[in-house]
Amino acid sequence: MEYKSSGKRGTFFDGKRTVKNFLTILLICTLFSLCAETVTERENRIKALLTEVDYPCSFDDSKQKAYLYLAKGDAPRPLVVALHTWSGNYKQNCADFAEFCMENNWNFIFPNFRGPNWTPQACGSEAVVADIRDAAEYMKKIAKVDPDRVYLIGGSGGGFATLLMAARYPEMWTAVSAWCPISDLAKWHDECFRKNVGYYKHMRAAFGGDPATDPKAKAEAVKRSPVTYLNPEISCTVDISTGIRDTLVPISHALNAYNLLVDPADRIAAQDIELMQKNFQIPAKFGIPEDDPAFKAHKVLFRKQANRARITLFVGGHNILGKTGLEWLSRQSRKKPADWTPGRMTAKQSSELGR
Repeated sequence: MEYKSSGKRGTFFDGKRTVKNFLTILLICTLFSLCAETVTERENRIKALLTEVDYPCSFDDSKQKAYLYLAKGDAPRPLVVALHTWSGNYKQNCADFAEFCMENNWNFIFPNFRGPNWTPQACGSEAVVADIRDAAEYMKKIAKVDPDRVYLIGGSGGGFATLLMAARYPEMWTAVSAWCPISDLAKWHDECFRKNVGYYKHMRAAFGGDPATDPKAKAEAVKRSPVTYLNPEISCTVDISTGIRDTLVPISHALNAYNLLVDPADRIAAQDIELMQKNFQIPAKFGIPEDDPAFKAHKVLFRKQANRARITLFVGGHNILGKTGLEWLSRQSRKKPADWTPGRMTAKQSSELGR
C-alpha cells in the first residue's frame, strides 16, 4: 500500500514506524524530565534534612536564625560554617554546602549574620562578626566538633565575610575558602558607582553616607573591610579563588587580599594585577600552572602560594565552586601543614552566584 504526502513517496509501514519512534523518544524524554530533580526540588529536599534554629548572639543578646546539620555518632567530626552571598540570608540555597557535609557526616551551620548587606547592622559590622563567631561557638556546644578541623567558606558577599573573619579571628579557623570576594568596601563602592551597579546604594545605607565624600561613612567602610586587618601573620590557612572574567567584583579584590597575606617579596606586582583585570589574560611570564582536576571545566589559569595563603584565577566569572572549596578544606588539619596539592573531581562543581 502506498500513500502520498507532500509529493514524496513512502510506505504506510514506514510512516507508522516513524510515529512509533517519535512517541518512544517523547516517552523517554517525559520520563527523564519527571525523574530529573530540579534545582528547587534538590534545594527543598536537602533543606528538609536541616534544622532551623535561633542561636544566641553576644553582640546584642538577640537570637539569630540559622540552618544546621549535626553529624551522627559520638566521634568528633569537622565543622563547616558557610556564609550567604551579599543580598542573601540564611534561607538562601545552601544545598551544595549542606549536601557535602551530609555525605561526609560533618557538622554544618548556615547563619543569617544580619541578612542582606544593606543595613547598618549588616555588611561587615561588629554584629556580623559576632554572629558568625557565635554560630561556630554554638555548634561547638551542641555538636561533637573536631577542634582541629573547623572550616569557613563563602562566595561574593560570603567571600567578603570569610576574609573578614579570617582576618579578625584567625585562631577560630583551621582553614577558610573565599570565592570572588570583596576585600575593600570603599573601592568596591566606587567601582559600582562608576558602572551604575546598585550595590553602591547598599553600602551607603550600611555606612550612613557616601564613603567618597563623607568621612564618617569612609571610616565605616574601612572598619568593615578585610584589607584593614589582613596581614602575613594570620594563623589560619587562606585559599582565595575567583573567575578571571568576574566583572561584578573585579579580580583585584582577590589579588590584593592575597598580597596582604604574604611577604612583600611574594606579592603580585600592581601592574600585573592591572593587566590581568583589564585584559582577562595572564601575562606569559607566569607560565602555565599545574592542572587541578577539582576545577573541571573551570581550568586554573593562574596560581600562586606563599606563607599560609594561595590565590587561584580560573576560567569563569562570578562563580563559587562550592564542592571544590569543600574538597580542599577536607584535606586541611591543624595537626599537619597546609595541603596545597591539586584536588579531586566532585559531582557538582560550579554555581553562578546570585546577586
